[in-house]
Amino acid sequence: MDSSQEYRCPVYSSSSIDAEKRAQLLERPVKSSKDILALVSPILQSVREGGDDGLRSCVVKFDRCVPAEDASFPLTLQAPFSDELAKIDPKVKEAIDVAYKNIKAFHGAQMERESEPIRVETMPGVVCQRFARPIGSVGLYIPGGTAVLPSTALMLGVPAQVAGCKNITLATPPRPDGSISPEIIYIAQLVGAKTVVKAGGAHAIAAMAYGTKSVPKADKLYGPGNQFVTAAKMMVAMDSGAKCAIDVPAGPSEVLIIADKTADPVLVASDLLGQQEHGLDSQSVLVTIDCADSYVEAVNAAVEQQAQALPRAEILRKSLSQSFILQTRSVEEAFEFSNDYAPEHLLLYLKDAAKTVELVENAGSVFVGPWSPVACGDYASGTNHTLPTVGYAKQYSGVSTSSFLKHFTSQELSSDGLKNLGPYVEILADVEQLGAHKASVSLRLDKIKREDL
Repeated sequence: MDSSQEYRCPVYSSSSIDAEKRAQLLERPVKSSKDILALVSPILQSVREGGDDGLRSCVVKFDRCVPAEDASFPLTLQAPFSDELAKIDPKVKEAIDVAYKNIKAFHGAQMERESEPIRVETMPGVVCQRFARPIGSVGLYIPGGTAVLPSTALMLGVPAQVAGCKNITLATPPRPDGSISPEIIYIAQLVGAKTVVKAGGAHAIAAMAYGTKSVPKADKLYGPGNQFVTAAKMMVAMDSGAKCAIDVPAGPSEVLIIADKTADPVLVASDLLGQQEHGLDSQSVLVTIDCADSYVEAVNAAVEQQAQALPRAEILRKSLSQSFILQTRSVEEAFEFSNDYAPEHLLLYLKDAAKTVELVENAGSVFVGPWSPVACGDYASGTNHTLPTVGYAKQYSGVSTSSFLKHFTSQELSSDGLKNLGPYVEILADVEQLGAHKASVSLRLDKIKREDL
């Protein structure tokens, strides 16, 4: 077989696939949860029971960091971080600064909506309020297995900073020499992080969830990652001993593009490849609307040409076969498939694209029109790129400033308020046969009547 054929997406037509095949296309190319959990569980146990020693052994084994074999090798960096460790190219610094400014502006606007409590007098003398407070200690996972991702440090660190979280910890895989990318350190300085953990994968999640002598325990974990990282997050969230929440199930990256014949095949191909290059378990999907076979062939030809010229061509060669192109006949049919798929990234490459946003029901983030590549949201437009994947956009939202806040409510009743509401509470307590609940109201009503309060 011609090796160039490996740089192509399989093509299907909605008119020729049955319900079973359609259901298969909606599935992601990931291992079963049972298999992943079995692999992750002993890693979590090693860190939970072994603390820093368990973490160190995992850093050596999984991060392939030979210097960590030495017990004197520090597993963390503590603020204030050395400027020498954060020394980066001026052009990179400028790009990070622009991204930081935009992300902070968008997430700061979200915080403005949370700053004032909601106050409602539900009936005379009964006042209910809702307050927002920052989560005290947060753990931010920054992937680094196949690529250094300082953008994720921004996407998680900025809203944590805006929300006012007091203790921000970053975890990211160390380089072979045991160092951390200077871009990550620079961003850690920008967002006010206190600790950087030199670890990746499930063991980094475990260290932040359970805490060790050198790694502060987090109240909530954030960040994307591979299937193992996602499984580790979900497992610690279910462990009552960890007392640790998570943001969203953010696993392997994915994009779905809805395109009509106005879309440039070359640009469409670039967006397909942009997500596919993240890793072997990533997926890119193109859904065309009333496009000829020749258009689809033009897209695949552009994919082939661009892929072979990219630095991560080998990953693309192995992974493109699990992506696909689906030809549909109408806008309605295309959006129905997209909403069932519930993509992490949804790119609308359509005529009058803005008018079609109202058709979107399930998506992590939407990129509207030909001049809105997913890469801009990934890096610097201002929206967050930590988004639900593998269909979880049906239930979850992406990370935002509110992800770093918890909310509590209050209610304050005057004596008149209790006289208004109390009798109804007594009736409902009787229905549920909860006598102590009823008595807590009845005794107060008696006191108010007796003392003429």
